[in-house]
Amino acid sequence: MPYKGLELKDRVAVVIGGTSGLGRAIMLALAEAGADVVPTSRRAEQVESAAREAEARGRRALRLTSDVVDRASLEALRESVVREFGKVDILVNAAGRTRRTPTIDLGEKEWNDILETNLTGTLRACQIFGRHMIERRYGRIINIGSLTSLISMHEVAAYAASKSGVASLTKTLAIEWAPHGVCVNALVPGVFRTALNEKLLDGTPRGQEFLLRTPMKRFGKPEELGGAAVFLASDSAAFVTGITLPVDGGFLASGVNQ
Repeated sequence: MPYKGLELKDRVAVVIGGTSGLGRAIMLALAEAGADVVPTSRRAEQVESAAREAEARGRRALRLTSDVVDRASLEALRESVVREFGKVDILVNAAGRTRRTPTIDLGEKEWNDILETNLTGTLRACQIFGRHMIERRYGRIINIGSLTSLISMHEVAAYAASKSGVASLTKTLAIEWAPHGVCVNALVPGVFRTALNEKLLDGTPRGQEFLLRTPMKRFGKPEELGGAAVFLASDSAAFVTGITLPVDGGFLASGVNQ
């Protein structure tokens, strides 16, 4: 009898930040595994494109924009999804922003803007969708952490603080919501090549340092994050909560690589 623990048939997934980059890759992986999906972000044209990709895989999709800094937009998102599909089983928090700035020059506005999106935005989404999941006594929440949740990187203090907060928030929610059937975990991506960072990775000393510290000697492909997301979203992970799962080509294990 085939093992079906990783199937997501009849599940409904909302992927915030699911229209580009790693969020899009996760959204497509969930769709490939059988879930109906709602890829959402601020830009309607990106939402439309992502929804078409999900539908091309035989899944239902909604075209809804949202902004994690706007609680009302997230509440409207939840209400629309529940009205259309009857439930939300899976929430992925993939919206994020960063900027490289020497910490001595880091302004409070830049600091606040990054934390508002990455950390407080994740909290908002978890609260709004988590209440629905607690009421149903079922849910899978997958937050997106960062290598900077666990190690330091040069001149990204605001981003690192926000992602460290996401890791801590993930564990806190996990222990609070475990009795209600809601599992809360985080993925920790290593260095993945996307359209936004390929110039950094290929043409700078920083990019070469990332490569040197990755034992697999290559950057990740966005689709390689999908399997871990499907696992955490599935019934195979029913006894997994409160973890930060690295998908990093060995980066966090790295010491001397040559």
